[in-house]
Amino acid sequence: MDASPDKITPARTKAAGKPIWPKIPADFVRAMLAGHSALGLAFAAMIYLVCFSGSVAVFTQEFGRWEQPAGPILDAVSPRAVDAAVRATLAKNPKAHDLLVRLPTADDPRLTVHGDDATGGERTYVADRTGRLAGESRTPWTEFQVELHTVLHLPRAWGGFVVGLTGVALLSSLISGVLSHPRVFKDAFAFRWGGSKRLQEADLHNRISVWGLPFHLAVSLTGAFLGLTTIIVGVLALATFKGDASKAYALFRGPTVQDDPRPAARMIDVGSVLDAVAARYPDARPTYIFVEHPGERGQHAIVNLATEGRLSRGETVVVDGDGRILGEVGYESGSLGFRVLSAMTPLHFGWFGGWPVKVAYFLLGLGLTAVTASGVAIWLARRRDKGRPAPGWERLWVAFAWSQPLAYAASALAALVLPWPPVLVWGVVTLLACATAALGRPPVISAGLRLATAAALAGLAVVHLARHGGGLADAMGLAVDAALIAGAVILAASVALGAPDRGGLRRRA
Repeated sequence: MDASPDKITPARTKAAGKPIWPKIPADFVRAMLAGHSALGLAFAAMIYLVCFSGSVAVFTQEFGRWEQPAGPILDAVSPRAVDAAVRATLAKNPKAHDLLVRLPTADDPRLTVHGDDATGGERTYVADRTGRLAGESRTPWTEFQVELHTVLHLPRAWGGFVVGLTGVALLSSLISGVLSHPRVFKDAFAFRWGGSKRLQEADLHNRISVWGLPFHLAVSLTGAFLGLTTIIVGVLALATFKGDASKAYALFRGPTVQDDPRPAARMIDVGSVLDAVAARYPDARPTYIFVEHPGERGQHAIVNLATEGRLSRGETVVVDGDGRILGEVGYESGSLGFRVLSAMTPLHFGWFGGWPVKVAYFLLGLGLTAVTASGVAIWLARRRDKGRPAPGWERLWVAFAWSQPLAYAASALAALVLPWPPVLVWGVVTLLACATAALGRPPVISAGLRLATAAALAGLAVVHLARHGGGLADAMGLAVDAALIAGAVILAASVALGAPDRGGLRRRA
């Protein structure tokens, strides 16, 4: 946030009322502002990328349905059908070591079975209401955008650490921003229009920050926790189990089943597993099942159960190969700590409360993305006002900020028509977009990239309709295409009408 205490006139100070913490010394406020700027600048690109990718990741289930629109749409499925789908998948991949079975939910109304094949590759099959495999599901772009937000396509341990560290930087920046603005709540609806362009942008930066502060704090705190899980578990292992991380992780997995690779007398019956779980937990609904080591004596199932009305990732129940329930982790029935841990994932991604919550998370996430972009632009404008301009960095920041919508649209378009990895297309487009920083002034760069993004979004919707429009079994595909076209119209209109770049991404007078 830009406190700009030196720019507040006496008349405005009097009208604004007393600050919420009037005893804070001016030196402290200046120190907080300096720390806020330093944190924001040090992690600006990472925070921007994580915020933007997180906004998109809210609709992960919807994008998966859009990318793979063919397949039976189910509201529920019988335990016998689930068992039939598992056995049909094992018939195709008899050497599968583990299987992930996703049951129909409101967000993803399909029955799918995911596992590795004999060559080590991974395949996902879609099944119908009877458990018969209806085809193979391929969603490379959906998987790409999830991996970009959660681990930045780095090795999982390192990627999670970097994302978690970015969450810590964002959280620290939010707190220092509030402390650097003593009248942050008193001025919640104050705008300085008609004066300095930098102050107008600073007011908008501060207002979005304040209005969305509860959301910003929640997602940054949960994101930092989820990203730094490896470090947290490692410290727990050192403190409690003499460094044995496997024992620390076992605390979150429930009862363990002894690994025994010898062939089992019979294959685990997933239908019986679901029957046993339904009898024990009649008010919960299974959402997915891990079938571990099928066909071995150590085979067992881990069932996730969701209870309506609870902010939770769901309870985890372990069932052995004979259908006996061995116990649960306690995510919904255990201690307060387990319940808080269980709420982290849905609270971070907005995967609770249905469409209204997802739309709110998306808009608030874009707001946080804009706050990040405008924060850097405000700092660059302040440099210019003090006679130390950095035009190269101004152009580069504009190019980078608008590179992400374009790179996302281009990678999705390529995933529909080309066998190229989406992450490769995303990386190339990001670099090419940043290269436009050498081509002109920030307004020209911004307008050009927005128009390119609008064209890419419209082309993406048209190509998707051309490929799948005649046989869309899932209306979600049409809904996403309509949203893509709407986004293209908004971006094109923002250029045609000369709308200001509210991310702070334009040269100020």
